[in-house]
Amino acid sequence: MRGAAWHPQRRSWLGRALNLRHLSWERVQWPVLGMALVLLGIGLVFVRHMDLADFTYGRDDVNFAGHLRKVALTVPLIFLAMLVRPRWLRRNAWIIYGLAIVLLLLVPLIGEERNNARRWIPLPGLGFDLQPSELAKLGLILVLARVLYTSRMKTYADFVAPALLALLPMGLVVLQPDLGTALTIVPVTLGMFYLAGAAPGRLATLVALAALAGLGAWGLGLVRDYQLQRVETWVSSMHHEQLIDGRNGPGFHTYHAITAMGNGSWMGTGLGQGVANEAGHLPERDSDSIFAVVAEEAGFVGTMGIVLLYALMIAAMMLSASAIRERFTRLVVGGIALYFAAHFFINIGVNLALLPMTGLTLPLFSTGGSSLLVTFLALGLALGLAAQQEATLDQDAFRS
Repeated sequence: MRGAAWHPQRRSWLGRALNLRHLSWERVQWPVLGMALVLLGIGLVFVRHMDLADFTYGRDDVNFAGHLRKVALTVPLIFLAMLVRPRWLRRNAWIIYGLAIVLLLLVPLIGEERNNARRWIPLPGLGFDLQPSELAKLGLILVLARVLYTSRMKTYADFVAPALLALLPMGLVVLQPDLGTALTIVPVTLGMFYLAGAAPGRLATLVALAALAGLGAWGLGLVRDYQLQRVETWVSSMHHEQLIDGRNGPGFHTYHAITAMGNGSWMGTGLGQGVANEAGHLPERDSDSIFAVVAEEAGFVGTMGIVLLYALMIAAMMLSASAIRERFTRLVVGGIALYFAAHFFINIGVNLALLPMTGLTLPLFSTGGSSLLVTFLALGLALGLAAQQEATLDQDAFRS
């Protein structure tokens, strides 16, 4: 009888992870999902016209059909992630982070090298290769939320464990090398420290120490030559004459990105009709440099509309996080908002030459299976966790 009495309480692993019962559909932030889907649709339109331009001019750089298949494969993850229970996520945050680290450690062993970087693990049959550094960002957000769940960051000692958790994937990613992904880890980590209660003065001290560490690495020769060259190119790009002189050398990417955006003027050249698509000289125009294509073909007016919509989506996610009483969930949703914000500002900053050139996708716009995978997982988690109604005895749940 005892076994029969307890049998209804047993759940499968999937049942413990996913649950419809605690998800309040009325509380789902549908405007956030709507804005994300609109941005995704706009991105698909631009990628489609890149593909058409390639067909017209006899190139095969951009594959819209392949991108569309990746979107169709990964977009259902939004709704799957919405069902994840916050309590299960909190209990398994360390496991998820550990798996992400294991994948990063596997990259040097079984990863595929492209453009002098080893970042991808082949996944035959899925239509795209896995980039573990993308998954590591989400794993880091979850484990930082788990650690900061019980810490108010009142002393410098409170920073040690979460800082080490961030430095581990950051170091592994830098070794690939993937400076762009490493750069996104910094603002996300610092932002989560702030959300957890860290004083701005202490964060400023951490930034100063990080800057000193960077100078020390440069002085010891730990910074690679191509990374130094990117910084030098970035500095020289502030002077038009030097940028033009280096347009066929180190400044090639920056020059063509700025040229494309300048060509867009106020109203844009029209879809597929910009110099970036017609000449095809802009590297990675469907991923890292997609903002330059958007700015050229949509013009200043259209681009500002897209930028505003993106910023509104991020702001709405952050407001959603601020309304959550349970601390772990609030930190995860806030961390995901910071993830989108970091990609948004760094990608745009790089294309505008406000930051040194580095490869980083623009979520919801850029092609890339791993980027889409993590984007939709993160979006689904942010929407679902904010709408969960599980009881908690968290101290923050009783705040006024």
